[in-house]
Amino acid sequence: MQTLADDGELIRAAQRGDMASLEILLDRHHDRLRAVCAKVVGFGADADDAAQMALISIVKNLDSFDGRAQFTTWTYRIATNAAIDELRRRKRRDADSLDDDEQHRHVVGTSGIDDAAAAKIVIDDALDQLAEDFKIPVILRDLCGLNYDEIAEVLDIAPGTVRSRIARGRGKLADIIGDVTSGGNQITEPGVQGSDDDY
Repeated sequence: MQTLADDGELIRAAQRGDMASLEILLDRHHDRLRAVCAKVVGFGADADDAAQMALISIVKNLDSFDGRAQFTTWTYRIATNAAIDELRRRKRRDADSLDDDEQHRHVVGTSGIDDAAAAKIVIDDALDQLAEDFKIPVILRDLCGLNYDEIAEVLDIAPGTVRSRIARGRGKLADIIGDVTSGGNQITEPGVQGSDDDY
């Protein structure tokens, strides 16, 4: 099987039991799915675990994929659900189990870090403070580039609810980021704050 085969060809071959096609398909989408998991749960072992669970779920359920949704949308739903499950498992753990990197981030702040890195830290911390109902739609829209209909399909909610949650989530992000930046020098990142009219 050539690596240039499109997803449809790979899916059909994998559904017929072609393991080489399945491996190519999973490898092709792994980085994107792990990025979604990392944005939801944070980078590190939790993101790896969520991404691994997403890949396992994709393999187990590939036979049920019928092409009515785009494969990328279908896999976003699986990855998002895996990440949410991992996030909930982490929240049940003892609060003292924060990893050293996160503890260090809160202790040292952003002093001595270049602007791009500082912006990423501030935005990641702000995202972590959002309620799950707002965080997930904002991540899927502003960081993954899904449109409102795709997000509605991934989260199984109405498009109007998606728009409302994204608007409220962006507003809360702006408030949080404004609170942690000094002198009104708000740190922003392209895509994090955008128009709800974007499709």
